[in-house]
Amino acid sequence: MEVNPKYCQISEPLEILVGKWKPIILLNLLNESPIRFNELRRRMPDITQKMLTKQLRELEAEDIIERKIYPEVPPKVEYSITDYGRTLEPILAAMHDWGFKHQEHRKEKELALEYV
Repeated sequence: MEVNPKYCQISEPLEILVGKWKPIILLNLLNESPIRFNELRRRMPDITQKMLTKQLRELEAEDIIERKIYPEVPPKVEYSITDYGRTLEPILAAMHDWGFKHQEHRKEKELALEYV
C-alpha cells in the first residue's frame, strides 16, 4: 500500500468511529436493522442512556445511521444503518479480524515471556 502520509485521510474515519461504543452500535445495526433504542441498550448493558444517545446522534450526523420516530405515545424510535453506513462493513470486519489476531499475538508473546 502506497499512501503519501502528507495526504493521509485515516484520521477522518477514525474520528467518526473512535470510541468504545460506536463499533458495537454499528455491528448491531449491520446485523439487524432497524433496532429500537431500548433494544440497543439491552444489547450493551454497560452503556449509559446519555452515552448511547450521544453516540447515536454523532453517527446520525455523519449519515451513517438514521433515526425514525413514530408518532405514538410513548414515542417509538428506531435506528437503522444507511446505505452509506453499510460501506463501513468491510472496514469493521477487517478491524474485528485484526483485533482478534492481535489478541492472539499478545497471548503468544506473554507465553513466550513466561518461558524466558
